Amino acid sequence: MYTVADYIADRLAELHIKDVFGVPGDFNLEFLDHITGHDALHWVGNANELNAGYAADGYARMNGIGAVVTTFGVGELSAINAIAGSFSENVPVVHIVGAPSKDAQASRRLLHHSLGDGDFSHFRRMASEVTCAVADLTPADAVEEVDRVLRAVQTHRRPGYIVVPTDVARVEVEPPSSPLGGARSYTSDRALAEFRAAASEFLEGRDVTVLADLLVHRMGATDNLNRLLSGGIPHATLMWGKTLVNEEDSFFLGVYAGAASEPDVRKAVEGSDRLVMAGVRFTDTTTASFSQKIDPARCVDIATNYAKVGDKTFAPLNIADALDALAELVPSFADRTPGAVPEPEPHHWVAGADEPLVQDDVWPTLAGVLTEGNIVVADQGTSFFGLAKMRFPADTTFIGQPLWGSIGYTLPAAMGAGLACPGRRPVLVIGDGSAQLTVQELGTWMREGVNGVVIVVNNDGYAVERSIHGEDAEYNDITAWDWRMIPQALGGTDDKVVTLKATTRAELNDAFAKAQDNQDRLVLIEVCTAPKDYPTLLKKIGKAINDANSK
Repeated sequence: MYTVADYIADRLAELHIKDVFGVPGDFNLEFLDHITGHDALHWVGNANELNAGYAADGYARMNGIGAVVTTFGVGELSAINAIAGSFSENVPVVHIVGAPSKDAQASRRLLHHSLGDGDFSHFRRMASEVTCAVADLTPADAVEEVDRVLRAVQTHRRPGYIVVPTDVARVEVEPPSSPLGGARSYTSDRALAEFRAAASEFLEGRDVTVLADLLVHRMGATDNLNRLLSGGIPHATLMWGKTLVNEEDSFFLGVYAGAASEPDVRKAVEGSDRLVMAGVRFTDTTTASFSQKIDPARCVDIATNYAKVGDKTFAPLNIADALDALAELVPSFADRTPGAVPEPEPHHWVAGADEPLVQDDVWPTLAGVLTEGNIVVADQGTSFFGLAKMRFPADTTFIGQPLWGSIGYTLPAAMGAGLACPGRRPVLVIGDGSAQLTVQELGTWMREGVNGVVIVVNNDGYAVERSIHGEDAEYNDITAWDWRMIPQALGGTDDKVVTLKATTRAELNDAFAKAQDNQDRLVLIEVCTAPKDYPTLLKKIGKAINDANSK
């Protein structure tokens, strides 16, 4: 018999989801039988639901969409922080919740995992605040509602939420009779034509710079952006959009961060005759507390479903179509030469090779050993801000979470990203404080054979918080762990994991060389720096945030 559970599993597979994350609970067990029994789906059981949500998020960032399954109440609320982060950062994750049967809910009995008041819709209402579509399936509408939520997730690039009561999961239905359908937002011919004409007049003969950000990636318009940039236009990204473009390109300026930018990058972006902003969202942590000085009157601002030329808005207009229209106009821009883009300055080592490591030497050392294909996942803090300004090789991907900023997110997310792209090695960089929140998932890394590199920056506490406020406060201290012993406690054996420690640049280079030599194992490197040693960019961002918080 073909059931609602089978239908959901088939639709997930149709969306090219291969790995489904989650934690079993009695209300989702029968549904999980259909996941584990599906030829195209692989069940990844996680240490807890929060980690499962983070892993699904990392998977979705690389795969285009992800899925997580939890049980009703206790399970879904454990995951809701991760789902909120996906909503905040435009990550399409499908959250499937196994729930009590419709009859049990109608009885209003005091069932386990409920709030004990007979109302089983509390958690659905909570989920509606952090998802783009919510469905509580019934026998009459299950198929239509599943498709509605999945289409919304694809279109809006945000999480969706599907409640599957135990009895509804068993209802017999017909298999899908047609593909789920497209996810691209609508463009009107009128809006496109008017935008093209206005942009042509606005940009003709002008010096143009492009500032790109993550929404280009989220809306599947990266190729469209690259077609525009192939015309030879100076361009930068925000930290959120790092590696959206080839950072080895001669026209790449660097990362723009408002007042915390390198002077040449800031001058090129803020002083440009005309600025094209593609998928840009300014956040406090990516702009040094909104310190950007950009005049909207000289901007073409391309959002997900509209565009602005100066103060004129054109809608509905898909971001990909708008970028393609601009690419056609490139020959009319002012002449451009690679010499107009400043070359990055070589790094000057702060400490000797055998002296204690300092933050500003860690990041160029790491960037120097990255290879094409690496997925670099940096936790919010020293890791993210230390790596943000480093130039990465072509075809690498950088993942962070600067808007939601949930520390610990990256450890499960990097595992999910690695499962989404088996041929690409994830490199996780995470602080010791962040890692203590989600470290259990290292066991899943090893069980699933994700042979990445995990770099734990051990600086004895919460460095990003210290950089903002309370540098010597005890609340920014944490318990010291023996990091090299952690993988063994979580199921690691010599054939699965290598653990290393670096206290000097020479030891760090040696550790990276050993990581390269052990492609078939997980490599954990503990990198030790002083508690009050911060990356230069973090010092600027931390001061800006503290100043803003003090107002």
